Amino acid sequence: MTEKPGQAIIWDMDGVIADTGIYHYRSWQFAFKKQGIDFTEDDFKRIFGQRNDAIIVQTMGREMTSAEIDSIAGDKETFFRDAVKSQVRPFPGVVDLLKILKTHGVGAAIASSAPLKNIELILSEIGITGFFQAIVFGREVAEGKPSPQVYLKAAQKLGVEPNNCVVIEDAVAGVEGAKRAGMRCIAVTNTHEAAGLSRADLVVDSLEKVGICDLEQLFNMKN
Repeated sequence: MTEKPGQAIIWDMDGVIADTGIYHYRSWQFAFKKQGIDFTEDDFKRIFGQRNDAIIVQTMGREMTSAEIDSIAGDKETFFRDAVKSQVRPFPGVVDLLKILKTHGVGAAIASSAPLKNIELILSEIGITGFFQAIVFGREVAEGKPSPQVYLKAAQKLGVEPNNCVVIEDAVAGVEGAKRAGMRCIAVTNTHEAAGLSRADLVVDSLEKVGICDLEQLFNMKN
């Protein structure tokens, strides 16, 4: 793969870069318990990857004011950030793939539903902040995944055309959003089974299995 600055990889974070699922689950349990709601593992699997506001409204089952949403989200995120410090780890293959992309001059951005503070904390804890030229976080766009907005915003920040981007995702909504953005997509089965991720152009069980040849083929695909 020759150096091509006009190409980019757009990464989801939770479930792709960092193994944070258990910390998010415990954090939502804590936040919703304060509201008198028993938040189960099935509830978590159903909402994982969505923005906080969508998760809260769905779980509470009623209309919510902005102040109410912010209060519950604040409880959740404070618990989460305390929990992941010195605990969070990258998934296998992530750091090696980032190094390969940097060597070949391929841009990289984060496109996540998470708050900016979470993204910055996790990248810092793992030691990979310097690999990304752009970050787009949940509240930076009007619509959450599966809307394509977060990916299109990331491409805009990188100065790269959407059809020259490959997204790495783990969630069904994320894969759908990437395809709506006119981008190719790699899905990794860290949180969902392969059958549910079939809209992706490439499905793998680990990023250790993604190499330069795979990326070259995806960049050269026609939409």
